[in-house]
Amino acid sequence: MHELHHSGKLLLLPNIWDSLGARLLQDLGYPAVATASASVAFANGYDDGEHIPFAELLIILKKIVATVTVPVTADIESGFAENDLQLKNNILQLLDTGIAGINIEDTNKQTGILKPLEEQCASIKLIKNTCTEAGKQLFINARTDVYLRSNIENKLEETITRGLAYKDAGADCFYPIIMNKKKEIEQVVKAVQMPVNIIPVPGIPSLNELQDIGVARVSLGPSFLKTAIQAMKKLAIKLQQNEGIDDIIGNEITSAYLHELVNK
Repeated sequence: MHELHHSGKLLLLPNIWDSLGARLLQDLGYPAVATASASVAFANGYDDGEHIPFAELLIILKKIVATVTVPVTADIESGFAENDLQLKNNILQLLDTGIAGINIEDTNKQTGILKPLEEQCASIKLIKNTCTEAGKQLFINARTDVYLRSNIENKLEETITRGLAYKDAGADCFYPIIMNKKKEIEQVVKAVQMPVNIIPVPGIPSLNELQDIGVARVSLGPSFLKTAIQAMKKLAIKLQQNEGIDDIIGNEITSAYLHELVNK
């Protein structure tokens, strides 16, 4: 994962939620696959926000890892942990799934409040040390939710402060979610001097512009799932009107194609 974030080429990750999606992206030539917490939760009947049981998440991740040969990075939200011991045990279980990286965010899921800087840095250090003790590597994408908070006045300054602190704590990539202004993204990239992850939201620069200003990674979050559900919803509505047969018959995704995907 480290090499993919330092290649000088934008790493695009259309986040998936199951083995079939992972196999599809690998077949198309994507060098890595990533999950989105919301997509995994929604696809399995849960709301986002660590509502899916951690044990069930582990099973899903093991299936995805077993399906592909490219690295898999998993969105683990805030770690599904209420204390350091639980976080350490969860990281050890995640390492056993074979994943190569994680997203870890700085919102306390119990309170819905942004964690104090020192507390999140301690969590990142714990994750790094746990991996070292286990003799394994895990690429840490440290997400900050600063731009999701209305009570923070100077969001850019706070974002840069957290990015530098997370880097010092051992993070490998910095993810200021929903930051969308080109100048601010440029400032963050320049200030933190580490790979930066951006998510497409209204107002965001083009992919070419993001690459030109030094963004290392663009992930889609739940947008890939939304696109799939949109297509299903449109066809379902057509069928209610006794339409849509041509869409079904003319679909280029055949059973033979799916069979080939899962048997490669």
